[in-house]
Amino acid sequence: VWCDNQLLISTLVAAPVITYCMSCKPYKSYLKCQTMSRSIVRQSKFRHVFGQTVKAEQAYDDIRVSKVTWDSSFCAINPKFLAVIVESSGGGSFLVLPISKTGRVDKNYPMVIGHSGPVLDIDWCPHDDNVLASGSEDCTAMVWQIPDHTLTRPISDPIVVLEGHSKRVGIVTWHPTARNILLTAGSDNLIIIWNVGTGEPLISMDDHPDLIYSISWNRNGSLFCTTCKDRRLRVCDPRKREVVAERLAPHDGIRPMRAIFTRDGNIFTTGFTRMSQRELGLWDPTNFEEPIALLELDTSNGVLLPYYDADANMVYLCGKGDSSIRYFEITEEPPYVHYLNTFSSKEPQRGMGFMPKRGVDVSKCEIARLFKLLDKKCEPITMTVPRKSDLFQDDLYPDTAGPEPSMEPEDWLEGRNEDPILVSMRDGYVPPKSRELKVARKNVLDSRPATRRSMSTLETSSLPVGRCIRARCARSSTAFTPSIIPPASFQLLFLDFTSFF
Repeated sequence: VWCDNQLLISTLVAAPVITYCMSCKPYKSYLKCQTMSRSIVRQSKFRHVFGQTVKAEQAYDDIRVSKVTWDSSFCAINPKFLAVIVESSGGGSFLVLPISKTGRVDKNYPMVIGHSGPVLDIDWCPHDDNVLASGSEDCTAMVWQIPDHTLTRPISDPIVVLEGHSKRVGIVTWHPTARNILLTAGSDNLIIIWNVGTGEPLISMDDHPDLIYSISWNRNGSLFCTTCKDRRLRVCDPRKREVVAERLAPHDGIRPMRAIFTRDGNIFTTGFTRMSQRELGLWDPTNFEEPIALLELDTSNGVLLPYYDADANMVYLCGKGDSSIRYFEITEEPPYVHYLNTFSSKEPQRGMGFMPKRGVDVSKCEIARLFKLLDKKCEPITMTVPRKSDLFQDDLYPDTAGPEPSMEPEDWLEGRNEDPILVSMRDGYVPPKSRELKVARKNVLDSRPATRRSMSTLETSSLPVGRCIRARCARSSTAFTPSIIPPASFQLLFLDFTSFF
């Protein structure tokens, strides 16, 4: 570029344009320019993350994804199971498949059918891979125990039914560190926190004057943030039953917003500008005056659903109706939210599921796995860091949150805060076998109906001679009832019967 008869070299990098002059010592200045431009390029091990769709035989076909008009992901994943909300008549249902059961799904495959209205949201328990919570238009939330084996008949009996909302339940989310703590939010603008081990509500909050769009716990479960139709972003302390911070209109648009906590305690939001452009922001909840970062993306109607990887500090943005997934890295250096890349495919997505980090394949340097819902299909997408070595990559896989809870419900209610218990991924994560939930008090999740036994079996099996009496009577054509024999003659009759053998 020529300016004032001097040759200027402009280097365009991720940072703003930097201009160098080479009018005095062209060659040396040019070398200096090249050296500086290389040092300005941001160093990150996630710069080259790429997405890839699995082979057709590794997808899940013939799944009738729900068409309910609700901004939910319609999908929940853990290392054992894939759960998808599906279309059904006469109530609400969802499909639960073992993660290894790929291919075509039989149209008669058993489903979970306990709700009397359409299911709106589902969430796997982070401390038990066999426990799932669901919310529905029938104003209830239910908790289900899913067996390890493949289902042979529909599941219609939940282990606990949570009734406390007067309108549909659109959000269910588990506490990240405390055992058996579940949060539900409904269209009655009410938030209820339950102890599902006893089926009792612990905390109820009615601080929201309008419909709640999203709720996200922070890393240790001491706070949660919400977005609401009144265009406010709130940070709530459930044990104090109060809103500790709030921000009016973090995004100027009136369309729905989403918010999630990051591992550093900041809040990542997605929303719309006044001109209906999609926008993302990063906020410090201790100072809501100005955003840490604010970035416009594109113009589209789909709400951006954020999925957060706390180990890599990365966010994946998936819009309903989009055919692409954008991913960003959050750092402590400006501009704080760094765009990495976009994964694009042909078909638009109806929903999305996000695998916990303990379910990814460490041998292939896979750092995330998303499950894209199409009209009649679920398609896994792997996010991989290209590495030449086959050895375990310590820098990609720090210790991650494991399935063991950090505390009991009573500890959390008393004000205790604990970070998640971490597990190593060096040897690959192996999902534990199905187990019963453990609580300090009586737990309805552990209760099972006792096996009923007939009265005749109970009476005769408690006597040492009962087996001989029944055996002889089985050979005889005459019916025999031990209970009518007087106790005094019982021993003699037994000796007489033994002479026949």
